[in-house]
Amino acid sequence: MVAGHLRATPAAVVYDINVLVTAAAGGNSPFRSWPSPPPVSGNPSADCLGIIVDAAEFSLWLSPHIVSNIRRVLAELFKWESSQADAYLHAVLAAADHSGGGIVAAVPRTVHDCPDYEDNLILDLAAEVGALIIVSNDTDLLSMSPWRGTPVIAPAAFASKVDAMRRHARRGRS
Repeated sequence: MVAGHLRATPAAVVYDINVLVTAAAGGNSPFRSWPSPPPVSGNPSADCLGIIVDAAEFSLWLSPHIVSNIRRVLAELFKWESSQADAYLHAVLAAADHSGGGIVAAVPRTVHDCPDYEDNLILDLAAEVGALIIVSNDTDLLSMSPWRGTPVIAPAAFASKVDAMRRHARRGRS
């Protein structure tokens, strides 16, 4: 509690693997630091990670599936060394924990709504943690929005909305 203000519980959010990979490997954002909106940067996925690092409005939830696939994509597609991928994953896991989220070790397999098996694993996690929002660049997931009432939005849209929300809140305090 800060001077008469209660800190709201952060809303659960799930980022698809593509968002977390692009945050580090998409250029315009070395993973050693992620600026947080406002203003937004040239890498919307990095902006999304910056939002989580703030640990203000959203808590990031991960699964073993997400973590292992980030490592795999960074190694196979982007040719990252194992130590570099591990350092990045350590930073992502620390940000998730700091935000009030974390890793769900055993995510029940309950969702079969998408023809893509991997996408169903993202939806399983969202269902398990009661995610308010799913952030993804995957066209299959984006086309399902709102999925069971949960918006699925692109990183640029999410970062832009948070940027606008924060700017509005700052104007209200001045």
